Formats: sequence, C-alpha cells, structure tokens
Amino acid sequence: MQNTTTNVIAICLAAALLFVAPLVALTERNDNVVQENVELLVNEFVTEVQNTGVLTQAKYQSLENSLAATGNTYNVEMEIQYLDENPGKKTTQANYTKIGENVYYSEYTSQILKKLGVGEESTNNDSKILLKEGDRIVVNVKNTNTTQAQTLKGSLLSFTNAGQYTISASSTGMINVNGK
Repeated sequence: MQNTTTNVIAICLAAALLFVAPLVALTERNDNVVQENVELLVNEFVTEVQNTGVLTQAKYQSLENSLAATGNTYNVEMEIQYLDENPGKKTTQANYTKIGENVYYSEYTSQILKKLGVGEESTNNDSKILLKEGDRIVVNVKNTNTTQAQTLKGSLLSFTNAGQYTISASSTGMINVNGK
C-alpha cells in the first residue's frame, strides 16, 4: 500500500509539472514579447518627435492607444528639457563665439499633458508643443498591472512582486530640427 501511495503522488506531481512548467514558460515568453513591443513603441515615439521637433496630442494619444493594445496598463512619464542658450556673446572682428554655458529647464508629464490638452474635455485636437534644435525629450513607460506571468509565479511560489515592473521602457532623444 505504501508503494501505491508513493506512485500516485509521483504521477500527480509529474502531471502537474507537465502542464504547469510549459504554462509558466509561455506566460514569461508573452511578457518578453510585450516588453520588446513596448520598447519599440517608445523608441518610435521619441524618434518621431526628435525628427519633427513637434509633440502633438495625436502623437501622444497614438502612443497611449498602442500601449493599451498590449493588454496591460502603463504609467507614461515624460520630460522635455528646453535648451536655454546663454545670450552673452563676445565679438571679435566679425567672429563671435558664445560665452557661458547652455542651461536646460524642464517640464514634466503633468505640464506637458496640460499644454497638449490631454485628459481634459477639449475641443482643441490640434494642440502641439514646438521644440527647437538642441531640446531633449525623455519618455519612461512602466506597467502598472500584474502580468499573467507574475500572477502565475506568485501563486505557485507564494511570493509577490510588489513594486516590481516586468515591462518597462525608456528612451531619450535630442531634437534635430526646429518644429514648425
């Protein structure tokens, strides 16, 4: 009887491993694919703003819609660093050079979204922020929900991933042209 009980437990354990291990691997692979997709979306967004010098409400909404299509929820943080050139100049016989340092001042997500009219009931759908050459844009995206892989591993291994982001992307770019 002892041998039969051991065999039944071994068979149940093997069956569970046969189904659970591939399921965990599948959900982790899904997280990896979503991670790559989010990185691509964020890089494309920053590159588009970098090459046009214009951040529009439509571009931002497109980024949010594309991120939502992955099936997760995200926190999008943006920062625009405006180049404030020191106007001091030293002139020497038709040749001038700027003296002093260039300084950047920043606007963050809430200020940017307010300028774009995002989150408000606004009829102005063509809101945009014009950037000049030398300005910088920084975009950070992190998932706010628990993914299937996190849930499955947490339930099997009895631990939580509180505060840990499995899907995140960051991209920074310097504006190449003056926005028009």
